Parts: sequence; C-alpha cells; structure tokens
Amino acid sequence: MTNRYFSVYDVFCQTTKRLPDGAFYCAPSRPGRDYYPEGVEFTYNEILGEADILKERYAAAGYGHGHRVALLLENRPELFHHFLALNALGVSMVPVNQDYLLDEMQFQFEHSDAALVVSISNRVDDCKAASSRTPGQPQVLDCYDLPAAFPAAGPAPRSGAIALDTEAAMLYTSGTTGRPKGCILSNLYFIEAGTCYTGLPDTAKMFPDSERVFNPLPLFHMNALAVTATGMMVIGGCLITPDRFHPGSWWQDLAETRATIFHYLGVVPPMLLNAPASENDKNHNVRFGFGAGVDPKHHAVFEERFGLSLTECWGMTETGRIFGDVEEPRKVGTRAFGKPTAELQARVVDENDNDVPPGTDGQMILRHSAENPRLGFFSAYYKDDAATEEAWKGGWFHTGDTVRMDESGMMYFVDRSKNIIRRAGENIAAAEIEATLQSHELVAQAAVLAAPDELREEEVYACIVAMPGTTTGEDLAEDLFEYCRERLSYFKAPGYVLFLNKLPTTGTQKIQKGQIFAPDTDITTLPDVFDFRARKKRL
Repeated sequence: MTNRYFSVYDVFCQTTKRLPDGAFYCAPSRPGRDYYPEGVEFTYNEILGEADILKERYAAAGYGHGHRVALLLENRPELFHHFLALNALGVSMVPVNQDYLLDEMQFQFEHSDAALVVSISNRVDDCKAASSRTPGQPQVLDCYDLPAAFPAAGPAPRSGAIALDTEAAMLYTSGTTGRPKGCILSNLYFIEAGTCYTGLPDTAKMFPDSERVFNPLPLFHMNALAVTATGMMVIGGCLITPDRFHPGSWWQDLAETRATIFHYLGVVPPMLLNAPASENDKNHNVRFGFGAGVDPKHHAVFEERFGLSLTECWGMTETGRIFGDVEEPRKVGTRAFGKPTAELQARVVDENDNDVPPGTDGQMILRHSAENPRLGFFSAYYKDDAATEEAWKGGWFHTGDTVRMDESGMMYFVDRSKNIIRRAGENIAAAEIEATLQSHELVAQAAVLAAPDELREEEVYACIVAMPGTTTGEDLAEDLFEYCRERLSYFKAPGYVLFLNKLPTTGTQKIQKGQIFAPDTDITTLPDVFDFRARKKRL
C-alpha cells in the first residue's frame, strides 16, 4: 500500500481529492479551553487549505529538504497545518511536549538542530528563554500571530526529491541511559504505521471513509500522531483529539463526537470503572477500544459494563507498526497483545539472543524481514550511531521488553525495558531523574525505581543517599522534590522519596537496583518514605 504514496503530505492530498468534505480533525467541547471551547470539526479540504498557505510561506523563507522545525502546538489543528506544510517541503517536524520546562526544551531545540520554533501563545516566552540558551538560538513564532514573512532559513541540508526515506519527524523517546533519544522517523515509517493500524483484521477491523477515532493521547507521541492520525489519513477517517484525558466527560465526549473507536492506556479503565454505574454506560457508538496496559482484573469487567471490547496491543516509537490481540476468541485478562506478522517478525530470546522455549520469559526482538530488517522502523537515533547499532545487533531490533510467547505464537506482556517508568502513559527514564538529583549539592547517590501505583500503573520512587553530615528528613525530601519539579516536567518528579544510608553497588560502583529491597517488599508503605504523589500537578 505504501507504493501509492511518497510522503505524508501526499497521503493527505490523495484522500482530500477523494473525500474533500470528509471530517479529518475533531475536538470535543471543553468549556474554559483557550481554543475552540465549544468544540470544532474540520474537513480534509479545510485542513489542507491552511497547510498549503503555510507551505508557500515556509518555502518563500527558504525552508526545504532536511531542515527541522520544532512545534509546541499541543493537540490543536494548527499542528496539522504546520506538519503537512513542512512535510510537503521535506522539512521535519519536532513536536514538543507541552509540559516541558526550560532545560528540557533547551535540550530538544539544541539536540534536534531546530531552525525555527512555532508555539502556542502562552508558551512563546518559555520557548524564547530556552532558545536563547541554545547555540543556534532559533527564532520563536506565535502560531496565532505569524509574521508576514517567516525568518529566513539557511541552505537546505539535503538535496534531491522528497521521498519515502525523507525524514518526516523527530520524536523523542525516553532512553535508559540519560537524556531522551531523538528518533528519526521517515515518511515510510508514518505510512507503514498508519497502514498497519488500519489494516488490522477481525475484532479491530476498520472501515474506509467512516471511522471516527477518539484518541486522548498527545500528538507528540507516536501513538496519536504516527499511528492514529496517519491511519485516518490513509482510510479517510476522522481523528478526534481532546486536549488530554478527561474521565469526567469521557462518555459525553464520545457521544458528542460520534466516536466509533477509542484509544486507552492502563490508567483509563480503572478511572472509568470508578464512576458510579449509569443507565448511559452503553449509550455510545463505540465498537472497541484500542490500547495497552489494562489490568487483567478490569478487562472483562469493563467490557461487560460498557458493552464494547478492549483490544490490547503493543507498539513503541522505534517500531511504528503495532501488534494487536484481534483474533477470536481474544485472550481477555491475560496481557496478550498479538502474534508476529509477515511485516513484523518477532522472537523471544535470552541474554545471548538465543530463542527461549515457548512459555518462557525473554526479551522481544523484532524485524521486518531477513532481506530488509529495518524497513518501516525508525531510521536512527540522531547523533547516536552507537546506540542505533546496539539496538539492531544481529539484525533484530531489541525492544528491551520482557514477553512470553506460547505455542501458537501469541505473545504476552511481562515487563518493560529496564530503567523505564511507565506513569499514566508517559515513559520516564530513571537515568534522567537520577542525573537531576545527583546535581543537588546534598545528594551523594540516587537510584530511581518504578513503584506500583493502582491508578497510574507506576510511580517515580527515588532512593537517596545524602552527603555526609546532612540531616535527612521531611525538609530535605521536600527540597529534593521541588528541585526536580523546577527542572523537569511535573510527571517526572519523584512521587516517593526515601533516604538510605547506602546503596548496594558492584565492584565498579554501579548501583544494583535489584538488591536495594528484599523481594516482595511493598516499598510504598515503608515507614520512612515521603509521599509526594498529591503534589505532582501541572503548574
């Protein structure tokens, strides 16, 4: 199917030509929101019209093949106006997490070599402050007050025609060794991701020109952007995108926007189940939910109460394509997420990359095929060839996720990559938080772990060894929490802080996190732990 297209912009143009008045973008109403509080819907033709105007303005300023532009535009329609305009010119979009603070934005602008930043109005000053600290100091534009002429770009870094291998976006994913990694994602990656998603069979089958998919996840993630949004472009569907997940209005939003499918993360089902039962629980047009991480004990209960199926899947930024448990009978309540396919081959291996027997836990490794292992995957980690090659050792992409495969080929999720904390859908690198804590003058050592959390799946748990002579206690715990909160997005700050006299280390002084606590210890209820979960809110 990818042979029909050469870029994301091309996909959108072809669908617009076939379905000009079809809906592409919809936002449910949200009183008090600073954009379209009454809700809004735009057709393919309307979105493309705005994109083409911007395309001419970018082109006039010299933006072309190989440039990058950072966009802090949340889940607003303006993101697609700019994304499509840039994609048409071979310019890569670098979406920015709207919760990022100064240091995080500075790193992203600098690392990505962004030539320009476009932001929503209330974050322009923050973006300018971050830009001023980067060597290139890219200019920052307000998306609602664009100048008549855009700032001039330098020479285009790349020559030649825009094609499937042209970089479409750079998304940042939490690495296990420190700062987030910049994943280079091509046009082919986007088109393959959207085609795979909308081509799933059986219980996840989608229908052209009619699907309306409600996805509450942010458009700086591959799930909403590369999978759902591109998938809707491919089949002529509508992306319904609220500003974020709102449990109180969930079913009202689904009914208002006439959603046929919704996306969820593990945090969604328990919050919806906690609401009092209502005669309107099944008053919707949704056929199925699509997502990952539903607690096995909630799976069947949710389906029965709300009258729809929850299709468990698996995906990550580097892979684009996804797996899904779509065959009947589905493996409800087992953490099953699908079987290998012709275009996404999988093995489960031990630490030496030897296949493990069926039913045995191991790391899942993936490829497209023996002939072209990396086809449709991310192109590379930007400025990190060593990490790229390490991930692809032996011609298979190493996910780091522990899974189990049964005799039939069905795979079951067991655990995620080491040193990654999964909190309410955000992948958080423990190493990034450890580095921040270590920079505090009163911290000698820091080890950050994932603590179980009934609502958000996991929470950030910081184990701290203070400098000699330092008084530990509530005041220092408070100081460390605020220190992280000022430097990192709110969701990365420690939900728990525990002071220890020492941390177990190897002969090379590497902290052995698995030996900090005895097996089966409930680390959230230890008598000396400080709980800051209620303080983790957006500023």
